[in-house]
Amino acid sequence: MKQENHGAIDNQQLIAIIERIEKLHEETAALAADVKEIFTEAKSAGYDPKYIRQMIRLRRMDADELDEVDELTKMYRKALGL
Repeated sequence: MKQENHGAIDNQQLIAIIERIEKLHEETAALAADVKEIFTEAKSAGYDPKYIRQMIRLRRMDADELDEVDELTKMYRKALGL
């Protein structure tokens, strides 16, 4: 970002930036509350939220990364006698 005012602060621009960030924080908090509500719903339906979170993490991985995780998990389980 080019600073043409040589150290002076553009108050309106700064306020606009801060307000945009604050709005995003509010939206993030609202989304987090929604996610929490869905996990509560899942738990009351008999699903374990811990494993739902794990499945979400696994679904984010590409196939190669997922294969690597599977192989490393098997290797560590075998080493531990599990």
